[in-house]
Amino acid sequence: MMGEKELLDAYRQLWINRELPIEIDETETLRAAIEKELKDEMTHPRLRKSPYEKFHISVKRIVSSTLNDDYKIKLIDSHINVLETLTK
Repeated sequence: MMGEKELLDAYRQLWINRELPIEIDETETLRAAIEKELKDEMTHPRLRKSPYEKFHISVKRIVSSTLNDDYKIKLIDSHINVLETLTK
């Protein structure tokens, strides 16, 4: 069974130079990291892409990664859930 720590570790593999210290717990850390990614907060405001564009880029990154399919599905599902909360 895949736990939240394993899923967060899988997400970390997608971003080699990005530190993701655990703030509250693994679930909240992962959700916050995905939200930051989809909001494109690491990019200068004038160059930011929409959450939908970032979602597309993120899914491509996940699919082309070497992660196993279970992790890929769970990470894409997590991205979908965060995107839905951002676009409500």
